[in-house]
Amino acid sequence: MPIDESIAFRAVRIAVLTVSDTRGAADDRSGDTLVERLTAAGHELADRAILRDDTDAIVEQLATWIDDPAVDCVITTGGTGVTGRDVTPEALEAVADKMIPGFGELFRWLSYATIGTSTIQSRAAACVARGTYIFALPGSTGAVKDAWDGILASQLDIRHRPCNFVELMPRLTER
Repeated sequence: MPIDESIAFRAVRIAVLTVSDTRGAADDRSGDTLVERLTAAGHELADRAILRDDTDAIVEQLATWIDDPAVDCVITTGGTGVTGRDVTPEALEAVADKMIPGFGELFRWLSYATIGTSTIQSRAAACVARGTYIFALPGSTGAVKDAWDGILASQLDIRHRPCNFVELMPRLTER
């Protein structure tokens, strides 16, 4: 889809949350990949955190960022699988005003080209929570690349046509 060069680029302030029982700052490859891509695209890293797979802790961090006017968007990586410890989608549902089911559907469609039927194990999800976008990606670097390159890079660019998530930001809290 085309980029309308007549529109000025607008940086989105993005917080990145890695959800993992095994990763720390030194080996958070998926979080690093996400930060590299969003900053290379001209966006601002608003904050970054790593949490264990704990629904309450994830909900608390998401709520903090949702209520922070310096955060426009949150992208999580990890915790979207089907094991007992994978709880990121449940945390999203706890804070969501509106789910964005098309995000997960499109992510799995794109991911199918890379990993085949294994994509069915992903519960990638997205929502709007009190005016803030939240996107939950799987924890692999490949999944982060698929989601950023195939969806988020264009949808978080106000110049993307025919439409994008950024142009809707001022209207997300309308009632």
